[in-house]
Amino acid sequence: MTIPVTTAEAAEAGCRVEYSVTGQWDGGFVANVAVTNLGTALDGWQLGWEWPTGQQAGHAWNARLTESGSGVTAADAGYNARLAASGTVTFGFSGTWSAANTAPLSFSLNGVTCVHAGRQLTAMEATAAMQPGWNVGNTLDSTGSDETSWGNPRITEALLDNVKAQGFRSIRLPVTWSAHMAPDGTVEAAYLGRVKEVVRWALARDLYVMINLHHDSWQWIWKMPTEHDQVLSRFTKVWTQLTSAFAEFGQKLTFESWNEPQFTGSTGKPQEIALNSELNAAFRDVVRRSGGNNATRLLVLPTLHTSSEQTYVDPLVEQIRGFNDPNLIATVHYYGYWPFSVNIAGGTRFDATAQKDVTDTFDRVSTSFVARGIPVIIGEYGLLGFDRHTGTIEQGEKLKFFEYFGYQARAKKVTTMLWDNGQHLGRTSFQWSEPELYAQLKSSWTTRSGTAYTDQVFSARSSAITARTIALNLNGTSFTDLYHGTTKLVRGNDYTISGDQLTLTAAALTRLSGSRAYGTNAVLTARFSQGVPWKLYVITYDTPILSAATGTTASFDVPTAFRGDQLATMEAKYDDGSNAGPQDWTSFKEFDYTFTPNYTDGRTRLKPEFFAAVRDNARVILTFHYWSGAKVTYYVTKSGSTVTGTT
Repeated sequence: MTIPVTTAEAAEAGCRVEYSVTGQWDGGFVANVAVTNLGTALDGWQLGWEWPTGQQAGHAWNARLTESGSGVTAADAGYNARLAASGTVTFGFSGTWSAANTAPLSFSLNGVTCVHAGRQLTAMEATAAMQPGWNVGNTLDSTGSDETSWGNPRITEALLDNVKAQGFRSIRLPVTWSAHMAPDGTVEAAYLGRVKEVVRWALARDLYVMINLHHDSWQWIWKMPTEHDQVLSRFTKVWTQLTSAFAEFGQKLTFESWNEPQFTGSTGKPQEIALNSELNAAFRDVVRRSGGNNATRLLVLPTLHTSSEQTYVDPLVEQIRGFNDPNLIATVHYYGYWPFSVNIAGGTRFDATAQKDVTDTFDRVSTSFVARGIPVIIGEYGLLGFDRHTGTIEQGEKLKFFEYFGYQARAKKVTTMLWDNGQHLGRTSFQWSEPELYAQLKSSWTTRSGTAYTDQVFSARSSAITARTIALNLNGTSFTDLYHGTTKLVRGNDYTISGDQLTLTAAALTRLSGSRAYGTNAVLTARFSQGVPWKLYVITYDTPILSAATGTTASFDVPTAFRGDQLATMEAKYDDGSNAGPQDWTSFKEFDYTFTPNYTDGRTRLKPEFFAAVRDNARVILTFHYWSGAKVTYYVTKSGSTVTGTT
């Protein structure tokens, strides 16, 4: 293979290198290197590079090779020391490899970093090539003394191997620098070296990489309204160091100005928008003035709060167009329609309102940016309820969100990067905590999948089993078959299909429910002409039974016999009908923040956060809503730190 690795701008000294592996076998290879001098004539030359995947060089010809760790220096052989301007010298060597034999990522001639060669992809092309992306969250962005301070292990080459194997083409590497930075803005060399090591590993695996200033946003950059000059000076000093440290890497390394811009102490949104624009401009200026690869490096600029609201999008559109710089990318974040994303205010379903919020977001960024030739990366996406745990949103509703989100991203040509703080892809097991979620994600990158109004088919044990009809969301697919495990169910006998209406017969549900034990009795899979199948859980239940209890505001549990049912949400009102508890603009409380079910132990916990916002000696009427449709009323009264619950 012949890889044109580097070139230089005509105005500066540099080189062009063609690195060729001319022969390779198990554990060994032979390479040829052609170096063209694009600067003034040289009397003596040295070409340096680093091995990205642990190779070792051996015997060389036409050059003298020395190695130190992963670094290699090829010096002239004496007789070929003279290298004229525009002259070319060639040499070769044998080498060994084990895990991979990836070509060097960059070269330097006599200490001058060469600029990457070949046709540079346009910003739109490169952004498209990054899809899909994955965030290495809660790691190098940790605010402690080490990347493990938030509980995740150190990033390894094995992790990056597995990220690529999952189908991701890019990683966003959030980095918080403040804990590794002197008051004057000087970045600790060891930490900078560690980030550079991870970047090198990722680039060696042909992954695009985005690095940024992450939690620095709320740690010190937010002070800019009142400490303008100090913050701006520190910000530019950090980026000056980063542009120098990462100058050797080519287009597959992108820089993101800063994460989720925010300010405190401002005079209002107009000032905050102006300050964000000022920092974006300073960032771009520092990078571009550093020259070399940075002169054309892809740079990612955020809206204020990385919001997709039009009032924040418009100023960034204007700024990017004003720069007349073809290598800029806009970024926003998306965590869903808030009531659905955290399960509050009755937002239990991915309904028309939640779906419209997705559509509107993609429409805005597409019309504002993409239609004007400005690529967009949604640098983080997911559901905010995931910050607590992935069970905050019911499984089927969650899968519908990710299916639709992926479809919109493809339709609007927007690159997306999944936020993963360790709760999705195991950092050492390399297994997905929810294989169903990953399957839906992966499918959405290329096609649509059929879903349904629900993934739960409830039958009350206290009643006779009857037929159940479920509305399908075909999403451009067609229904093909229904399976129970590997057994194909019989159309006409076990189910009927009419348009988008799937009806399970009473006879089939009776057979599938077996002895009618509480809980899931069978799992069916509806298959479609494309995409992943949709699961239907056949569940036997009876209305849950709650019992009286006493406890404290710090620890209060409602004894709950769930009897196969599952909790969807909880309402809280006082006797006069007014809303009780936190966020009293709604009677429906936030799942897991104020209440949480424990199906194993048979209890429903009311959390201290709930009682902290409840009036003393005022009875609260709780209504628990279950996914079967059942509703159960319960009463709690707080008196000091004591709580009494009754049915």
